[in-house]
Amino acid sequence: MERDSRIYVVGHRGLVGSALMRRLQAGGYHNLVTRTHAELDLTEQAAVRDLFEAEKPEYVLLAAAKVGGIHANNTYPAEFIRQNLAIQTNVIHEAWRGHVKRLLFLGSSCIYPKDCPQPIREEYLLTGPLEPTNRPYALAKIAGIEMCWSYNRQYGTQYIAAMPTNLYGPGDNYDLANSHVLPALMRKMHEAKQRGDSQAVVWGSGTPRREFLHSDDMAGACVYLLEQPGEKLQALFGDVQPPLVNIGCGEDLSIRELAELVRDVVGFTGQLVFDASKPDGTMRKLLDVGKLEQMGWRASTKLREGIAGAYRAYLEENPEGLPNQH
Repeated sequence: MERDSRIYVVGHRGLVGSALMRRLQAGGYHNLVTRTHAELDLTEQAAVRDLFEAEKPEYVLLAAAKVGGIHANNTYPAEFIRQNLAIQTNVIHEAWRGHVKRLLFLGSSCIYPKDCPQPIREEYLLTGPLEPTNRPYALAKIAGIEMCWSYNRQYGTQYIAAMPTNLYGPGDNYDLANSHVLPALMRKMHEAKQRGDSQAVVWGSGTPRREFLHSDDMAGACVYLLEQPGEKLQALFGDVQPPLVNIGCGEDLSIRELAELVRDVVGFTGQLVFDASKPDGTMRKLLDVGKLEQMGWRASTKLREGIAGAYRAYLEENPEGLPNQH
């Protein structure tokens, strides 16, 4: 991938896409193609085809998706499966039609079975039932992985499916109803601190364990994968397994430990109360990142430092203390 290669970052404004933009720009890549949602509806195939014919990207980073936490997945299952299937089908197919050299499709660790052995290896895909609360989203992402693999086998493309663990960082979604656990905790602790509350309520028992990766580390891994020579990727994946690679840090902690860490970083001094009547989701999701480390890449951001940086970004984005709800 040359510094002047035309690179289309699909979904460049979200948590993932904005981190990819920062990483590409920092690496000297300057010929970047972007479209906002207002400019391009990715669920419309004709519109996506027009974009590829007009811009002729050589590389594609597919970061656009309908995303959310447990509550959002439970409330809008039809939207989660329909929109994600449409977006990835349109982009992957038009990338093939437009002779894109390499595409990287971003998924999520929720693709793996609910009761997976830990840490989760790539080959555990489709070996057991999914977590019911985000099954529609997970099935859409699994279809995207299969689509990348199918195009590789039939057409000789070089499409990669990257599965990041739980992400956080600048530009995150802090809507309490639709966000993931870390940004939701950050906003909750911040508002409790502002109000002078004596306690803050955390959903669930606090016992599930989760792995968290800074979005800038995720972006570094994705660009690293795009930069690898084709023969190295072929040796890694071969033809008998999906072109799937986990992206994580290889360490996890309990939701209770996470809540205590966020409370400490934010400076909230009240008590944490865990509402066990709320769903916990999967009890543990730790990714095995041996495949990526074998290629020569490791995460570098420590969790406390990353959360502190994300909180600074949150305060900059919301100077009046009002959260960014996008």
